[in-house]
Formats: sequence, structure tokens, C-alpha cells
Amino acid sequence: MSVELNVRPLTAEDAAVYREVRLAALRAAPDAFITTAAEFEARTADSIAAQLTPRQSFVTYGAFLNGELVGLTTLAREERPRLSHRANLLGVSVAPEARGQGCGDALLRAALAQARHWAGVTSLHLAVTETQTAARRLYERHGFRVWGTQPDAVRDDAGRALSEHHLCLRLDETGAERPKDQRRTPKRVRRCIFKSGARDGT
Repeated sequence: MSVELNVRPLTAEDAAVYREVRLAALRAAPDAFITTAAEFEARTADSIAAQLTPRQSFVTYGAFLNGELVGLTTLAREERPRLSHRANLLGVSVAPEARGQGCGDALLRAALAQARHWAGVTSLHLAVTETQTAARRLYERHGFRVWGTQPDAVRDDAGRALSEHHLCLRLDETGAERPKDQRRTPKRVRRCIFKSGARDGT
């Protein structure tokens, strides 16, 4: 059975399904995010739709397996003049039942393609808590490297202190575009469509 993997920018029309998938991710892996499920659940439908309305320098991507939204990530470029060479990768998640099928890799490839499309962006940044070892391995496969670790960065629901690793990918370095250790999408994903072109949108 073939699997169709499609990554595209989300829009306000995707707000309802985005809310469902994002809330499920926050509940499934609370230590992976700063936002709590309760905080997100309290948001109005209009605020979520507004977040997903296309605008400059901010795009949320969705990964769809056979038409079902199973993964998310947001790419946000810094807007202040002295920081505009930087972009941040936020809120990466893949539903447990969809893992191992190339969704995380596809989301990162789409985000990296958009970051390279933005003129003047030379580095991409993200942070990952110490408990998220699989996520860190995914980022490192795409060339991200840890440049520092912040102790006592986050407190979980039980009050336990968690460290946070800060990673960076330099887009202006030779060879940064295609790291040697980057894995390819599994062969069982026979058809893969990427829609990450010039149009910005969340």
C-alpha cells in the first residue's frame, strides 16, 4: 500500500484541524513544548485562524499522510533589522501513529527551503528540551548543531527542572544545505509533494 506524503503551508481554512492536531501534540508530549495544553485550549477559534492567516516572514507547515494532517511546524523570521538574518523553527510535532514515515524530515525540508528563499537569512535556530532525544537526532541529521545548553530552562507539570539545548544551522556555510548524515525519506513513501514556494502563510 502506497503512502502519499504532502507538506504545504496552512491557512485560516485549516484552523479547526490545526487546533485538533496541535492540542493532541501538547497533550501527548507536554515536556516538548513551552505552551501547555490548557493554555492552547483556551484560545478562541478566531485567534487561531488569525495566526494561520498568510503574512510575511511567518509560515506554519502541515504534513499530511493520505490527506490527514499528522505533523506541524512553524518557521518565523526575525523582523528587527539587526536580527533579520535569523529565522526560528518552532512547534515541531508528528502524531505518534505517523512517526517513522518521513513526516519530520519532510517538514524540516520544507522549512529549510523557505528559509533559504528569504533573502538575507543566514541561520536557522531552534531549542529542544533534554527529554526530546529523538527530535534532537532529527535536527542534527539536517545539519543543526548544539551551541549551548540552558539549565533550569523549563519546569514540567511536576515542577521538575529541565535543561534546554539550543541549536543552530548556518545556511551560509559550504555544505550546510545537504548534510552527509541526512537520511532520506523511507522508500515506502512513494509519492511526496512539497508546496513550500514563495507564498508565505501559517
